[in-house]
Amino acid sequence: MNEFINEYIRRFPSAWQLDAGDVIDNAVKAFSRDHQTGLRMIKGTVISSVSGIRWLLETIPWAVLILAVWALAWRQTKKWYVGAFYAAMMTFVGCCGFWKEMLETLSVVIAAVILCTALGFPLGVLLAMSDKANRVLRPILDTMQTMPSWVYLVPAVILFGVGTTPALLATTIYAIVPMVRLTSHGLLYVDAEMVEAARAFGSTRFQTLVKIQIPQAIPTIMTGVNQTIMMAMSMVVTCALIGAKGLGMEILVATNRVDMGKSLFPGVCIVIVAIILDRLTQAAVKRSEVIADG
Repeated sequence: MNEFINEYIRRFPSAWQLDAGDVIDNAVKAFSRDHQTGLRMIKGTVISSVSGIRWLLETIPWAVLILAVWALAWRQTKKWYVGAFYAAMMTFVGCCGFWKEMLETLSVVIAAVILCTALGFPLGVLLAMSDKANRVLRPILDTMQTMPSWVYLVPAVILFGVGTTPALLATTIYAIVPMVRLTSHGLLYVDAEMVEAARAFGSTRFQTLVKIQIPQAIPTIMTGVNQTIMMAMSMVVTCALIGAKGLGMEILVATNRVDMGKSLFPGVCIVIVAIILDRLTQAAVKRSEVIADG
């Protein structure tokens, strides 16, 4: 009786506990072995894309890039001193000696945001247009959004090894959810009277989507892009654990050496880049709201 109480009452029954971890690991490893050719092609494409973006950023003279940030901020906010402040922040990154690392980080973030937008926008449209797709994909999106970001690193490393490719894959999976959700939300909550008027004048469902719903949902979609950028930036340090170069790697190396001073400055540089990207995209959201209302 005491054994029964100890086994089934005081503690969770050991016989009921699942051991599915090994099954999943073996399945992922088997997939990696059986599809090496395809995975190598994906890896080569990712490395070429990120390298191309990094080459483009490195080709631009640092002064031109800073002036471009200043001009873009001035154009978005209509305040010259805001652009000057952002330019000064970018200059500070260079003064810290992390200009090259910043460009490496930006190349991964830009590639991830492009991929998230290319995949997330049509998925968001699908969720808004199809109740069945919404019922199937919503639980998956909920799981992806609540899953700790570290979990995505292991299968990415098993499939592609360490380096840029698993970092991009993990960042994309982690950051795509707001793009899908906000695209769907924006399309679903377009003014119903405008949609009904378009259909009353004979517009097809596709024409209504392209000419009415998407233009009116642009501010919400741009908010999704903004949140995707922020979530991609938040993965910078995490992806350094699997070999992604850039500011995150500098923080990781300094942390492993218990060197607070050398970990502080790349951390500040990440914050600077995140603030600039956030403010510029928020300004783009406000401009799109004005255009949509006009």
